[in-house]
Amino acid sequence: MIRSGLILMIRDKAMNGKSNYAIGNELGISKNTARKYREPQRPSEHSAKMGSKLDGFREDIQAMMHQGIFNCVVILERLRTKGYTGGMSILKDYVHPYRPAKNIPSVPRYESLPGKQAQMDWGICNYIDGKGETHKVPAFVMILGHSRVKYLEFTKRCDLYSLERCMIHAFEYFGGIPEVVLTDNMKTVVDHREAGQTVWNTKFADFASDMGFIPKVCRVRRPQTKGKVERLVQYVKNNFLPGRTFTGLEDLNLQALEWCKKADSKVHGTTGRIPLEELSGETLRSLPEKSIRDKYRWGIRKVTKDGFVSFDGARYGIPWQYAGREVRVRFCGETFEAYDGEVRIAAHRVEYASGRIVWLKGQYQGLAEHNGLPTAAPFARLNGNVSVETRSLDIYDQVTGVASHG
Repeated sequence: MIRSGLILMIRDKAMNGKSNYAIGNELGISKNTARKYREPQRPSEHSAKMGSKLDGFREDIQAMMHQGIFNCVVILERLRTKGYTGGMSILKDYVHPYRPAKNIPSVPRYESLPGKQAQMDWGICNYIDGKGETHKVPAFVMILGHSRVKYLEFTKRCDLYSLERCMIHAFEYFGGIPEVVLTDNMKTVVDHREAGQTVWNTKFADFASDMGFIPKVCRVRRPQTKGKVERLVQYVKNNFLPGRTFTGLEDLNLQALEWCKKADSKVHGTTGRIPLEELSGETLRSLPEKSIRDKYRWGIRKVTKDGFVSFDGARYGIPWQYAGREVRVRFCGETFEAYDGEVRIAAHRVEYASGRIVWLKGQYQGLAEHNGLPTAAPFARLNGNVSVETRSLDIYDQVTGVASHG
């Protein structure tokens, strides 16, 4: 059985006088198939002799189908009022060859003006470690709508901190900020929708304001409105990752950037132009000051009582003196760093497995001697070596104004 849409094409060409052989060549089917479906299938001679309960109702059915009614439940209900006593199966068999293909709404291709838009998304990819175990790794992707220049970065998590950090890296790679960044309704970006309006995550809204772009979300359940980045996610999964080897996340990201540059040095299949050559014409907005960008490279974490901070799913040791205090933390390449102001107080190799605890050498040194307190409590001191002048009690009476009764 072939699809109803193909049947309609066969009948349309047959109505134009084309032979079965010609129809077969045009549609990639055999001439026998074209012969079979060029006319509505008639009942067999045996069936014709036996008659059909549809006899007398075919014109009514044809009239309803002409009006666009192909729902057999509706047709059956209307035929019942006209005296039809047959069942549903025979009706479905009759209607099926005439049923058109399902309508699929078309969407226009949207081409962005220079500097107007970038699209971003996350893709969840897989890799196998040395033990043969499969792991998931999030991939952040962003693409400029006009030039098609792309950016790819792998992370440990899809949280807001990772998103903002990746977006800053992408903007710096592009050399500027697009006017609009289009995304889907991810939780790190959209808090909720109210009366059809998007209510942004307040922290992300602050980030967008500082960076100087306008966030927009695609229509709910219509990911094709950001089709450029959707295709890029599949491109990463099908073209970049298969067969690739890497030593760690930093190595994988270095390879990702090289891959982006190589791909963007070729003629793009849709635009017919070379993306990297088109980048200079994007007219992007200037990057904000480095101090503003750096603000979003850091995370602020509170040190637990046992001297750890949680960051990207792992717990890193911090000198015990900082328990209960907030410190600045970041990833710098393959190193996790914690700072008190401008002073680095801890550095660890990044741990990519969630739930791991990374101890700091000398983490609790001096804790016992100080009873677990980072600073000494205020107290008075007794000094027994100082000689004290012995005075008569009358001096106290004089100070208080009480006369001595000697």
